[in-house]
Amino acid sequence: EKRFKMREVEPAAYKPLQALSDYVAGSSLSPLQQEMIKIRASQINGCAYCVNKHAKDARALGATEERIYLLSVWRESPQFNEEERLMLEMTEEITLLHQHGLSEGAYQRAIALLGQEKTAHVIMAIININAWNRIGVSLHMQPE
Repeated sequence: EKRFKMREVEPAAYKPLQALSDYVAGSSLSPLQQEMIKIRASQINGCAYCVNKHAKDARALGATEERIYLLSVWRESPQFNEEERLMLEMTEEITLLHQHGLSEGAYQRAIALLGQEKTAHVIMAIININAWNRIGVSLHMQPE
C-alpha cells in the first residue's frame, strides 16, 4: 500500500534534516566516505530506497561494484583501509544503538586516528542517515 511522502505532507520537518545533510556534505568526510556510511547504515536498517540510492551515488563517485557488495561484510574484506574500517565500525555501533552504542574502544581509536572534529563529522553523518532511513522504512519508500 502506497504511503504519503513526508516532503509533501510536512515540508517544514524536511528542512532541518536537509540542513544536516548539507552540513555533512561540507564536512571533512570525502563524498565516498559519506556514501559508504549511508549504504552500511541503510543495509542495517533495511531501507531499500536508501541502499539503492546511495549505491548508485557511490558508483558515480568511482566506487567499484566489489567494494559496494562487500560493505555488508567489511570485517572479512581486505578492500577497506583502516580509516574506512573504523567509520564502518562506528556506523554499526551507532546505528545499533540499543546494543551498546559507540564503544569506548571505537571512540578512542576514532579520536586517535581522526581527531575530534572528524570524529564529530562521522557521528553526525551516521545520525543523519539513520534519520532518513527511519522516514524511508516507515513510509515504505521503494527504490526508483
